[in-house]
Amino acid sequence: MTAELHSRRTVLSTGAAVAGAAVGAVALTACGSSDDPKSGTAQAPIAAGTPLVALSDVPVGQAKAAKAPDGSDVIVARTSESAVAAFSAVCTHQGCAVAPKGADLVCPCHGSVFNALTGEVKQGPAKKPLPPVSVKVENGKVVTG
Repeated sequence: MTAELHSRRTVLSTGAAVAGAAVGAVALTACGSSDDPKSGTAQAPIAAGTPLVALSDVPVGQAKAAKAPDGSDVIVARTSESAVAAFSAVCTHQGCAVAPKGADLVCPCHGSVFNALTGEVKQGPAKKPLPPVSVKVENGKVVTG
């Protein structure tokens, strides 16, 4: 009887440990990671010539958030008096929308910071840069390229 009781306890305690480990693994994966397939995915291209913002609304060396006609969030940066760059505003870590703050783009969800002029990661947890959006300047407006 003692051997049977000992075996039953072993099975029950082992089963509880395995169940606890499985719950812990599920909790960890629920937070996602920078390798999450939905994070950092490219958005559909925006039709060329679509106006995003007036060039004069973007200070040199800074960026401005804009909304494309398809509803996607983009960041337009003015790299010089006459040159611009644009990026998806979707953080490559977990998909939150980044916001311009001076020469940085800051993710309010987990604190990632990107260079506003290049889209490169300055501070994680994001590991991938923001995807570029093709733009050009036409008639004083920044339009998709």
